[in-house]
Amino acid sequence: MADVLNPEQVESNPLNTELETPTLEAAADHVDSSIETTPNLETPSPEPIEAVSTQSESTESTDEIDFGSMEDFAAALESFDREQAAEAAAQAFDDTTVVSGTVIKLTDKHVVVDVGMKSEGLIPLEQVLDHTGQPKLKAGDTVEVVVEREEAEGGYLLSYEKAQRHRVWDVIEKAANEKTPVIGTVLGRVKGGLTVDIGIKAFLPGSQLEIRPVRNLDAYIGQPIEVRVIKLNKKRGNVVVSRKEILEEEQTAKRSTTLEHLEEGSILTGTVKNLTDYGAFVDLGGIDGLLHITDMSWGRLTHPRDLVNVADEIQVKVLKFDKDKQRVSLGFKQLTPDPWLDAVERYPIGARVRGRVLSVTDYGSFVELEQGIEGLVHVSEMTWSKRMKHPSKLVKPGDEVETVVLSVNPSDRRISLGMKQLQENPWEHLSARYPTGTNVEGRVRNLTDFGAFIEIEDGIDGLVHVSNLSWTKRVKHPSEVLKKGEKVKAVVLGVEPENRRLSLGIKQLQPDVWDTFFAQHRVGDVVHGKVLRTAQFGAFVEIAEGVEGLCHVSEATDGTGAPAKLEQGQEHDFKIIKMNQEEKKVGLSLRAVGEEASRADVEAYKAPVSSSTTTLGDLMNWKRQ
Repeated sequence: MADVLNPEQVESNPLNTELETPTLEAAADHVDSSIETTPNLETPSPEPIEAVSTQSESTESTDEIDFGSMEDFAAALESFDREQAAEAAAQAFDDTTVVSGTVIKLTDKHVVVDVGMKSEGLIPLEQVLDHTGQPKLKAGDTVEVVVEREEAEGGYLLSYEKAQRHRVWDVIEKAANEKTPVIGTVLGRVKGGLTVDIGIKAFLPGSQLEIRPVRNLDAYIGQPIEVRVIKLNKKRGNVVVSRKEILEEEQTAKRSTTLEHLEEGSILTGTVKNLTDYGAFVDLGGIDGLLHITDMSWGRLTHPRDLVNVADEIQVKVLKFDKDKQRVSLGFKQLTPDPWLDAVERYPIGARVRGRVLSVTDYGSFVELEQGIEGLVHVSEMTWSKRMKHPSKLVKPGDEVETVVLSVNPSDRRISLGMKQLQENPWEHLSARYPTGTNVEGRVRNLTDFGAFIEIEDGIDGLVHVSNLSWTKRVKHPSEVLKKGEKVKAVVLGVEPENRRLSLGIKQLQPDVWDTFFAQHRVGDVVHGKVLRTAQFGAFVEIAEGVEGLCHVSEATDGTGAPAKLEQGQEHDFKIIKMNQEEKKVGLSLRAVGEEASRADVEAYKAPVSSSTTTLGDLMNWKRQ
C-alpha cells in the first residue's frame, strides 16, 4: 500500500504500457477481421481495454490517484485479462481454420456445439436447414465449423456455411474452371431465382433454370438437379450456377443427331412436352415437332389430353419438315390404316350396326361405329313422327343405339344412318286403312298460310288446304275457320305413302253447291244476283250461296245499249249465257235481260187492243211504265 501511495515508487507503468499496446493492436486486428468476414454481425466493443488504459494512465501521477476507485481498477483489470484470453483464442482460429465439434442441443435460433473451448459455440439455425425447413443436425452429431468470434453475452459465434465453403471450395473452383457439371439440391426460392445446395449454398437465377421461361419455381424445391458453376467470388463466398447452359448443350447435341435422321415419312420416338387446345408438342431429340389434333386420331378428339399426356413417350410419323425454319409436322393416326378405305365393304347399305352417341345437334346426332368412323342420324331419320322438336328428346351423348346404314360416302367420309327404319312404317299400309273418301277425325296440330295440319294418329298428319275448307266462304287463312288444338272431322282426298303425304278436306263433308246449282239451272235462265266486287273486265256477282258468276263489261249495258255501271252491293237480274261445270264458271249478262224485256214490250204492243177500253193515252202511259 505504501508503494502505491508513493509516486516515486510506482514502477508498474512500463509493464502496463507494454501490456496495453499489443492488446489494442490485437483487438483492432480482430475487429477488422470480424468486419471483413462477417459484415452482418456486431463487432466486440473494446471499451474494457480503454478502461484499463485510462486506469494505467492515471497511475502516472500520484496526485490524481482515487483510492475509492481501486475496486473498479481491479474489475477492469480482470475484464482486460478475460478479453485478452478471448482474443488470443480467436486469433488461433481465423477464417481459414476449420475445427470439429459435437452438437449438444438445438434451440429455436441456434445449434449449440462443443468445440473444446471454455464456452460452447453457437451456429445460427438457418445455416443448417434443409429444403423442407428441418435441421440437418441433431444432438450428438459431429460437425465442422469456423470460429468467428466470442459473443459479448458469452459463447462463440460459429459458422457452418464457412466451414462447408472451405471444405468444398477447391472442388467447386475446379468445376468452374473445367466447366464440369455438379449435382445439387434445390433448397428454396429466393428473389430472382432458387438456392441450390452444391456443398455450399449457390444462387440459381430463374432465367438459368430452363431453356424456356418457368413460371412455377416452387415445383423444383427439393429436386436434385445438375448445374454448372458460371460465377464465383471466394472473398465474398458467392457462387452462381446455371442449368440452362447444360440443357442447351444437350439440346444442340441431340438436334444434330436428330437432323441426320429426320426426313418426311420417317417414324421417330419422341416425348410429349406440352399440350395445347390445338395439339401437342413432341420432343424428338433437340427439336420439337407439332402433332396437330387432327392428326392424332382417325376419330374425333375434343382435346389432345384425351389421347396423350405430358411426358408420354410415343411414336410419330414425320408428315412435313421445313429445314430452313426447322419446323416439323407430325402425325400419329398415320401409323394405322385409314378405316374409311374399306368402309363400304364393312358397312353395307341396310346393315344393322350399333354405336355410341358422340354428340347431339339441332339437325341430328353423331354415332361412333368404331374409332375413326362416325355416322349421322338425321333428325328426319330418327322417328316416323313429325312432332319431335329436338333429337335430344330421343338420345343423349353416351347412349348405345342400334341403327341402319342408309348410305356410305368414303370420299367425303360420311355415313348416313337411320333409326326409324327399325320400326314399322305407318305410311306403308295407310292407303288400305284410309282409302279415298274415308271420313276421319283428328286434332288440329298446326296452322300455316296455305292450310291446316290435322293429326289423325300418332305420326300421321294430313293437310287440309285452304281451298278445301269451305264451299261458300272465301277463306284467306285457315285460322278464320279452325283453331289449333280443336278436334275436327275431315274427308280423305288422297294418300301418297312414298312422299308421306295425306290430303284431307273439310268442305267435302257438305254437298258441293256448284253441283247443286248446275243441276238446277240452264243457259238462258234469269237469276237475281248481288255484285260482290268489280274489275276492269267486269263484275263478279253472287247468284247463289257460294256460287259466283261473271258479268263481262260487254254484257253490262241497259236496254238502250248504253253501258251500265255496276257497283258493289247493287242487285240486278242477270241472264245466264254460259255455264262450265268442270271449271265451275258461270257467264252472266245484264244486256240480255234488257233485250228480253224489249221483246216482251213489242209483243205486248202487237197484241189486239179493244177500242172501247183503250185509248192512245193509255198506250203511251203503258209504254212509260
